[in-house]
Amino acid sequence: MAKTVVVGLSGGVDSSTAAALLLEQGYDVIGVTMRHLPAETTNSCCSLEAIVDARRVAKKLGIPHYLVDVEQPFYERVILPFEEAYLSGMTPNPCALCNRHIKFGAMWEWASKQGADYLATGHYVRLQERDGLYYLMRGIDHAKDQSYLLYTMRQDDLAHLLFPLGEYYKEDSRRIAERYGLVTAHKAESQELCFVPKNDYQGYLESHRPEAVNPGEVVDTKGQVLGHHRGIAFYTIGQRRGLGISSPVPRYVVKLDAKTNQVVVGDKEDVLEKTVHVSRVNYVLPISANQLRGNAKIRYNMEPEPAWWMDRGENAEIIFDQPQWAISPGQVAVLYQNDVLVAGGRIQK
Repeated sequence: MAKTVVVGLSGGVDSSTAAALLLEQGYDVIGVTMRHLPAETTNSCCSLEAIVDARRVAKKLGIPHYLVDVEQPFYERVILPFEEAYLSGMTPNPCALCNRHIKFGAMWEWASKQGADYLATGHYVRLQERDGLYYLMRGIDHAKDQSYLLYTMRQDDLAHLLFPLGEYYKEDSRRIAERYGLVTAHKAESQELCFVPKNDYQGYLESHRPEAVNPGEVVDTKGQVLGHHRGIAFYTIGQRRGLGISSPVPRYVVKLDAKTNQVVVGDKEDVLEKTVHVSRVNYVLPISANQLRGNAKIRYNMEPEPAWWMDRGENAEIIFDQPQWAISPGQVAVLYQNDVLVAGGRIQK
């Protein structure tokens, strides 16, 4: 008897191709679109266009399609932490939270109630089982690899997950979708956060959290006042432009201090650090040593760099061989060993 797999259909080419490949592999496939937001308030994965495209793909493939409302948990688990992080001087990564609580949380909860054996998505990651352990690995297409945002996965999560696109490149996905005649084959990708129109997070915060507008001082690393800011939520570590100060040398944001409501600026060298403090650590793969050697990354669009990972229980320290630019509290830090995702957590202050 064929196994049943629920595929998250976002209305994009990747999830569409994932569903087609699973059909080829003999699974009974069910498509589901998670409604995070009212369709009229977004231009991304929850928009009316995305929902319609997902349904058209399901019809073309001959699979059932369901729309599941997750607006409340999405607001509580993703949007609120996003807002609170900015207000506290951090730079959040809401996609990692969405993966944990919505795509692989609420969606699997729904899928399991339907009696599904597996849950699948269009993420470009590889998953292998060896000797009773599941290894989550970078996708073959490193330019599209999304393992960085899956650091919250546990072994019991991986046991029921499928990632059909891990061995493919993006252009392969489009060709497969084209072969199936799917409407999403040449659909443009969205790089925006689904709940932040035009990726304007500052405008979003002004509208949804007006208390973010909270003027304070811009000071140098010695505490000298250089000017004033409109609210620490509107600045990021490493920022150079738009600081509203006059200086004979370039100045960069090196710290956002919520307690004093100060934006601290310094020289370029002040933004470079080797040590990263990590909290809320999750070990995707069980470890047998407190000190691990591998390659780490502290932002999505960087290649992993050689580093040591020092286990501290729920916390960890990453010590890079070379200084890294703009280590931002609130962002994600992960460790790889030979393309295998070992651990990850949130960068802390």
